[in-house]
Amino acid sequence: MELQRTQAIHFSLLLVTGFLVLSSCECRNQLLVESFTYQAMSCRAHSASLEDFGGVGDGVTSNTKAFQSAIAHLGQYESDGGGLLYVPAGSWVTGSFNLTSHFTLYLHREAFILGSQDMSGYPLIDPLPSYGRGRDAPGGRYSSLIMGSNLTDVVITGDNGTIDGQGTPWWDKFKNKELQYTRGYLIEIMFSDHILISNLTLINSTSWTIHPVYSSNVIVKGVTILARIPSPNTDGIDPDSCTNVRIEDCYIVSGDDCIAIKSGWDEYGIAFGMPTKHVIIRRLTCISPTSAVIALGSEMSGGIQDVRAEEIVAINSESGVRIKTSPGRGGFVKDIFVKGMTMSTMKWVYWMTGFYGDHPDNDYDPKALPVIQGISYSDMVAENVTMAAKLEGMPGAPFTGICISNVTIGIVNSTKLQWNCTDVKGISSSVSPQPCALLSDKGSETDLHCPYPDKRLAIEDVEFKGCSYNSAHL
Repeated sequence: MELQRTQAIHFSLLLVTGFLVLSSCECRNQLLVESFTYQAMSCRAHSASLEDFGGVGDGVTSNTKAFQSAIAHLGQYESDGGGLLYVPAGSWVTGSFNLTSHFTLYLHREAFILGSQDMSGYPLIDPLPSYGRGRDAPGGRYSSLIMGSNLTDVVITGDNGTIDGQGTPWWDKFKNKELQYTRGYLIEIMFSDHILISNLTLINSTSWTIHPVYSSNVIVKGVTILARIPSPNTDGIDPDSCTNVRIEDCYIVSGDDCIAIKSGWDEYGIAFGMPTKHVIIRRLTCISPTSAVIALGSEMSGGIQDVRAEEIVAINSESGVRIKTSPGRGGFVKDIFVKGMTMSTMKWVYWMTGFYGDHPDNDYDPKALPVIQGISYSDMVAENVTMAAKLEGMPGAPFTGICISNVTIGIVNSTKLQWNCTDVKGISSSVSPQPCALLSDKGSETDLHCPYPDKRLAIEDVEFKGCSYNSAHL
């Protein structure tokens, strides 16, 4: 009997020991999952997990209050090293929430932030002052999923975690004209400085995906953006009245423009008077069957200047570079430089139009003619193209200073019109097929090279720090 009792005690001890060992392993594994390093402009002294504030990642429970509470808590550390909110693996449903300054939102690789499909989770807000009304409808607009205004030093990043706008019901309501107000965006940051959005997958936005507006020193890096084709107005990245913008190493499949550079709409944009300038776009891959790889406008009334794009790959897109404007816009698009672009299966390589129309109301001044000048395209190859270019300036306000050099375009049906040009002025060299007469051919013997700035933009030299997070900080 004593032997049996001793054996039972030993067996119980083995079970307890085994349980402790397993628990220790599970704990260590959990720590490994919640310990990571990342790159950002600024590291944070304080951190918390969404679960610490009642977050439930079951794909059903609303986490709007959890996000709001967590960000409010971390906001108290703005002047004390800043705060990081960690979103663990799981599916986190939420309505709109606002960020704070000196703040990082970090998504685990298996984290999914899901935009709530309850429209009451997106409070109505005022229209943008440079637009005067909503883009979809007069009056106000719904809040964006992730928002921020008057902020400094904000990072939205992760280990390729996903933010899903779940936009299908919004698209359906828009197409059926059932929305009284304008759709919000997936991410909108306003009146802010030093913004980084990186290493994320962003899908199914209700409308534009990333919309920095009235902001400066904005970097979007290593982001994948996906939207169903077609889906209405699901632009990829839309810098709007912004200065010093860097977009690089992104992959975009869009229901609209992959990149759309803007600066306000007609009389409202003219009055607000804030241009978008000093933008670098590089190492971008884009698929946009219904629109442009890079669009300038059509809302460009505050002006667009000094945009540089290089190492761009375009596949199955309507146009490579598109300038959209019309009488009444005012403003300007000038000093645009694009080089090193590779395109396959395009309707047009270049498209410029001064007759885009689409005005916010009837109060615009039709005599406010935009100035389009200094457009430089070089070192490009395109294949399976329907038409090389459609270039439509405006009578009395031609698009001038166009330069195209070292470009080879493979036209699908060479018997069709290859270049359609009206009211434009410029030069070309080493371009095939032969450009229109308004782009006077200087010939290869002149060794013409269209300009591209040698001096780097300040935003190109912004460097990142190695930062770390560990759940032991909680």
